[in-house]
Amino acid sequence: MAAEAAALDTFPKLLLHHAAVRGERPAIREKDLGIWQTWSWKQFADEVRVLACGLAEQGLKRGDHMALVGDNRPRLYAAMCAAQCLGAVPVPLYQDAVAAEMAFPIQNAQVAHALAEDQEQVDKLLEILTRCPSLEHIYFDDPRGLRKYAQPQLTSYERLREIGAAAYRRDPAFLETEIAKGSGEDPAAMFFTSGTTATPKGVVLTHHALIDRARAAAEMEGLGDEDVALAYLPPAWIGQNIFSYAQPLVTGYCICCPESAETVITDMREIGPTYYFAPPRVLEALLTQVSIRMEDAGRAKRAMYRHFMGLARRVGGAILDGRRVGALERLRYWLGDLFVYGPLRNALGMSRVRVAYTAGEAIGPDLFRFYRSIGINLKQLYGSTETSVFVCVQPNGQVKPDTVGPPVRGVELKFTPQRELLIRSPGLFREYYKNPQATAEAKDRDGWFHTGDAGYFDPDGHLKIIDRVKDVGKLADGTLFAPKYLENKLKFFPYVKEAVAFGNGRDRVCAFISIDMDAVGNWAERRKLAYTGYVDLASRDEVYELIGKCVEQVNADLAADAELAGSQIHRFLILHKELEADDEELTRTRKVRRGFIAEKYAPLVAALYGGERSVHVEAQVRYEDGRTASVKADLKIRDAKTFAPQAARRAA
Repeated sequence: MAAEAAALDTFPKLLLHHAAVRGERPAIREKDLGIWQTWSWKQFADEVRVLACGLAEQGLKRGDHMALVGDNRPRLYAAMCAAQCLGAVPVPLYQDAVAAEMAFPIQNAQVAHALAEDQEQVDKLLEILTRCPSLEHIYFDDPRGLRKYAQPQLTSYERLREIGAAAYRRDPAFLETEIAKGSGEDPAAMFFTSGTTATPKGVVLTHHALIDRARAAAEMEGLGDEDVALAYLPPAWIGQNIFSYAQPLVTGYCICCPESAETVITDMREIGPTYYFAPPRVLEALLTQVSIRMEDAGRAKRAMYRHFMGLARRVGGAILDGRRVGALERLRYWLGDLFVYGPLRNALGMSRVRVAYTAGEAIGPDLFRFYRSIGINLKQLYGSTETSVFVCVQPNGQVKPDTVGPPVRGVELKFTPQRELLIRSPGLFREYYKNPQATAEAKDRDGWFHTGDAGYFDPDGHLKIIDRVKDVGKLADGTLFAPKYLENKLKFFPYVKEAVAFGNGRDRVCAFISIDMDAVGNWAERRKLAYTGYVDLASRDEVYELIGKCVEQVNADLAADAELAGSQIHRFLILHKELEADDEELTRTRKVRRGFIAEKYAPLVAALYGGERSVHVEAQVRYEDGRTASVKADLKIRDAKTFAPQAARRAA
């Protein structure tokens, strides 16, 4: 078994293995025009062979880079593997990135070949051609809208297949030879970091790094070819790539590509994934939908929901972990599962989920407990692009809301005196592409990767991440200030979409709040509160009172924490707009760019700390089609109710 694994040291070799041993089993499904289309492992391998030969005819060779931009589609993953067959390196790009954001990775990697899903992505690539002279070939999958395009760089996917099929018939041994040349130490893919604080960096990961980490986690969870996963997040994000490409090629399980972002929940209910991954923002959005639906339900249904959810919070996690729970409580939970939890899991598309992960950023403890309380085996994992994702995973029966579990097999962890986490792992990246200085700063001579994350081990050896080292600070009186922790507590409430906390070096904590338009809009409509749009709704006194209660509850929880009681939120304002990646306020993985926001909205921060009751703001917003508009508003500032630390109250 070990010898076989050693021989299957690249993704193309793994693909040929699956085509040989489970050729008729499903490898990948795509919902198209409402119907699920399935590729078997043999069909997938045949498609890769044809594409690889076509790309070779077009000039793609070992060491080259190939960009891929689009949603999760079988053809995108086939092109990724086809490039790897030739020893080329796939470079997935975010499909929602604007054209200017695509220019840097294409320039940096000197990309000559790119696969674009449709007209939207083709237009972006054509827009930056003058800035990216290396880009000579653009292959498009969906031809709609492209019939009259005459640029010489364009080739349809179908034409590429025709070229490849002819080449494969002439010389089928060519591709087998190229695949055999591949080694586990070869670069398998390059992922660009989100650029939260600096220019994005190309993270080079080898076949060995990705395969080793994918296998370690799969063995831990007992994943096999009977499992089913959903591929719905950006393929350019390492998290989605590991679950929809690396692990399926290691284990043989099937992935399913939803028809669109709007149909994900419906598609989940149809396919019933057994293995699921979602970042906190997705879980927050799902919980918001549940909360809205329950607010609209009848009085009896709301009462039943509140009753059984109270029971679930008390005993649901313990039952899931196999801990001792009284017979009467188990019976009541069984009834709750019959009437509430089961239908709720089905509505979320999670009725068959055996293992679910969340990662990407810290998750609020209350949000985490909610999913586990209704019987979903949601666990936290910790990792990054540079570590091939799997560093720490919570084992079954050892799940805690405030840790990310112990190290996965093969991983070593230690901390610097400043609490920065260092990692040594078989999954570490090779280098930052063309950036030896950044590589040397991140990975020292002994092979330790400096994560930039602050944390510590709990008494059980589980890793606990506080925040980024650079973001963890102190208030003027020395109180610990962990902004991400505060922001996550606020975002548990369905009415809060994003939050940005400030306080390092200051005498108190203040916050920006961005409301969730759907949740707050639904709340307003039920109260017959008229509004004309986001700006109007966000400025209403009633909405400020609603958000004020959320902040008050967060402060009450913080008062019970000995270390964080002094970092309660004293003042807040509701922003005039949602925070957007297109406005550079969020990364493409939806992480808050706190420093950029503080600089961009410096007058608002000054007003919070200056005791003002309102502040005027004028800002430009950018729409998805590239248009910009100016927004003017007078933002109200409100004081929040704070509480004396509970330890102090007990002492008194």
